[in-house]
Amino acid sequence: MDREAIAAHLDFVLKETNFPELGARRQGKVRDVYDQGDTLVLIATDRYSAFDRNLALIPFKGQTLTAIASFWFEQTKDIIQNHLIASPDPNVVVARKCTTLPVEVVPRAYITGVTGTSLWTKYQAGERDFGNFKLPEGLKKNQKLERTVLTPTTKSDVHDEQITPQQIVERGIIKKELWEEIERVSLALFARGQEVAAAHGLILVDTKYEFGLDAEGRLTLIDEIHTPDSSRYWQLGSYEERFAKGEEPEYFDKEFLRLWFKANSDPYKDKVLPEVPKDKVAELSSRYVRIYEQLLGKPFEADFTMPILERIAKNIQSLKQ
Repeated sequence: MDREAIAAHLDFVLKETNFPELGARRQGKVRDVYDQGDTLVLIATDRYSAFDRNLALIPFKGQTLTAIASFWFEQTKDIIQNHLIASPDPNVVVARKCTTLPVEVVPRAYITGVTGTSLWTKYQAGERDFGNFKLPEGLKKNQKLERTVLTPTTKSDVHDEQITPQQIVERGIIKKELWEEIERVSLALFARGQEVAAAHGLILVDTKYEFGLDAEGRLTLIDEIHTPDSSRYWQLGSYEERFAKGEEPEYFDKEFLRLWFKANSDPYKDKVLPEVPKDKVAELSSRYVRIYEQLLGKPFEADFTMPILERIAKNIQSLKQ
């Protein structure tokens, strides 16, 4: 789908859902989650979230996220089991219900970012010791690190806080043996992600993993994996030349929109933020579509024959309690 087609469908968005027949509903930053007892029904909306706020609606975001996550769950199921059971609609996933572990794991292979929690922001402020790893002097923004580092955060719907592996164990948040398994699995997942991404002309810069325990107590990958919402991608082909020139990489995530908000407001403090220009909405939508097409190797298609909510209602008939 080209930019012109996307610009013509900026109103083709899914803001929220309301299917009480699917069970109790919880609204996350992006997904509406329905509890069906042993399973969860996750519906990916087109809400755009950054700086711990929902800021805009991006056409086709939910559909691309669902497809990309399903792709990666399939690519990594030999490393760890995941919660995916089925996807009855382009925006819907049926997942195995797990007990969510209260820590998110963030592998990083490059020093970059603009948010308060990014490595580059902290590095610029003089921080070198991050608890479980130390960074040398003289690093440049967007530089590749000597090895992938893990930066865990506490899991919260409001604001995530960084925490060290030592603190995770000492505070009894996760037992030592389980945490060591999480570290091992996270590095293996990220290495697989880098390998597959490179084969498709992309650099997987950093990402976020969430884990849970299934009914038998087995570690399970949940939520999403390697999507543009949970990951940062750069184009591989132009990275070296751009880095050598001190230029920003070709981004394929929402970083540019974060930068726009930072340039036009204080996104952490301002009660009311400026409305996102339509051309930037179209640009971000096109980035979701382009990474879908580059990773999955096929054209992105959307069904315009009926409204999204009507299509979802039709496709989830069999899931209703």
